[in-house]
Amino acid sequence: MPVHYLLVGTFNTNRVFSLAFDSEVGTLEVAATNEGQAPHSWLALNKAKDRLYATSWTTPPGLASYEIARTDAGVPVVRHLNSVETAARSGYVCVSDTTAYSAGGPTGEVFRLDERTGAFEEKVLQKLDFVGEDRQRDDGGVMDFGGLRHGSHSFDLSPDGKLAYVADIGRNAVFVFRVSPEDGTLVLTDKNIAPRPTDGPRHVTPYPNGRYVYSLQEHTSMVDVFEVDAEAGKLSHVKGVKIIPQDHSPSLYWADEVRVSPSQKYLYCSTRGLEPQTKGWVAVYGLTPEGLPASDEPLCLWETPTSGGWANAVEPAPGAYNKEECEFVALTDSEEGLVMILGWDGKEIREIARTKLEGGAGAATAVWL
Repeated sequence: MPVHYLLVGTFNTNRVFSLAFDSEVGTLEVAATNEGQAPHSWLALNKAKDRLYATSWTTPPGLASYEIARTDAGVPVVRHLNSVETAARSGYVCVSDTTAYSAGGPTGEVFRLDERTGAFEEKVLQKLDFVGEDRQRDDGGVMDFGGLRHGSHSFDLSPDGKLAYVADIGRNAVFVFRVSPEDGTLVLTDKNIAPRPTDGPRHVTPYPNGRYVYSLQEHTSMVDVFEVDAEAGKLSHVKGVKIIPQDHSPSLYWADEVRVSPSQKYLYCSTRGLEPQTKGWVAVYGLTPEGLPASDEPLCLWETPTSGGWANAVEPAPGAYNKEECEFVALTDSEEGLVMILGWDGKEIREIARTKLEGGAGAATAVWL
C-alpha cells in the first residue's frame, strides 16, 4: 500500500493534522483536521500506534492523550482521552508500555498509564527537578518557550527501556536515569556535562543496539556521540560532528533534531536558522554497523527551503514504508506551515512532496503511523 499516514501537531493552533503520503505518486495531502485540546508542540505514539500523547501549551501547561481511530476510508482521526497538568511547559513526552515521561524547563513528571484505555492516571507518580539549588527564574518570552530554551527539553528511553536520557539546554548537560522495572520511576545515575561550555544539549536519541547515544547541541550545531555504560548508567564522550557547513558560524543557527534511520545506516540531523533570512540545514552522516559515524564529514548537507522557524524537525519513515533505493524523511516547518517529505538515496536529498497546513498553523513535529 503506497499511502502512508502522518499526524502533525502545531505550535499555535488546537489542531492535529492527519496527512496522507502517496509514495508512488509522490503527493502529500491533508486528509483530516482534528480538533485538539491545545497547541501540541511534541507528539509521541505508543508501540501499537493506536494512542497519541502530546505536550499541551496551555495555562496551566500539561499533556494530552488521544485514541487514534480510522474512518471507513482508513484515514486516522484522534479522539481526546484525558489531560493532566505539568509543573512547567513540557517540551517532550515519551511513553513506555506502562508509563509516560515529560520534561520541560526546570521540572519533569512521570505518569502511570491506564492499562485498559492508555489514558494518563491523574496522580503524578514522580516529580523531577533538574535545577535543584541552581534554580533560576525564567519569565519566558517568545523565544524562551516558557523556560524550555533554558532548561530540560527532551526525554528518551534506551532501546531496552532500562535507562532514560534528558537533554538540558540550560544546565548544558544530559541527565541519565535508571528506570525501575517495577513502576517506571527514575533514579539519577549521571549528570553528563556537554563537551563544550556553550553546547546546550537539546535532544538525545539512542542507536538501536543501545551502546551509543547521540546528543544534539542546540547552540553549537554539533552532534556528539557518547558510549553508554549500561551497568553504571553513565555516558562517556566518543566524538562530535558538525551538522552545518564547516565555514558557517553556529551563532546563525539553533540545531533541532537528530534521528537514526530505520536501516541503521544513517544519522539524520537538522538545524534551524535563527532569523527568517537564514535557511536551515539537514545533514546526513553514514553510520558503521556498531553505530559510530563512518566519517567526520557528512554524506550530504541539504539547505532547507526556509529557516524552519521553530521546527525544521526531521522524522524518518518506518522501514517498511521506504523503497530499496530511497528512504523517506518528514520535515516540518513552522515559518510557512509546511510539511515536506524528503527522499534520501544514499547520495543526495531531494524534496518528494509538500503540503501547507491551513489557517496559519505552524507545523511542529510529525509522527508516522
